[in-house]
Amino acid sequence: MTATWPLPDDARCPCLSGETYGACCGRFHVGVAAGGPDAVTAPTAEALMRSRYAAFAVGDADYLLATWHPSTRPADLDLDNGVTWRRLDVVATSAGGPLDRTGVVEFVAHFRSAETRERGSLHEVSSFVREGGRWYYVDGEHRG
Repeated sequence: MTATWPLPDDARCPCLSGETYGACCGRFHVGVAAGGPDAVTAPTAEALMRSRYAAFAVGDADYLLATWHPSTRPADLDLDNGVTWRRLDVVATSAGGPLDRTGVVEFVAHFRSAETRERGSLHEVSSFVREGGRWYYVDGEHRG
C-alpha cells in the first residue's frame, strides 16, 4: 500500500474500517488537498488518526503535514517507501468527539519492511486538539 496515492475511491480503505477509501479516509485526504472553508475534515480524533494512518499507507505526506498541529509540525516529512503499512488496531480512545477540544487515541500500526521483509509494529498513544472546527495531531508517546 505504500506510495499509491491516490487510491481508487472503490478500493478498501487502508484504515480497515470496512468502508471504501472514497467513503472513508479518501474524502478527508481530498478535502484537505482541496482546502477552503467547505473542505471535508475528520469529525473526531479517532477519524483523524485513522485518516493519518491511511495517509502513511498511501504515501500522502501533504495530508500528514496539513493535519499536524503547527506547534509540533516538522518543516517537511520524508516518508519511507520501503515500509508497507499492513493493519491498524485502535486500542482505546478518550474524548476526541465532535464537541470535545482534545482527544487521545491509542493504536497499534503493523508494518512490513521491504528491505528486510521483517514485520513490526508501532504502538502509540497520540494526542489531538480541535481548533477552528478541525482536529489536529499534536504528538505521540511510543509504547514498548
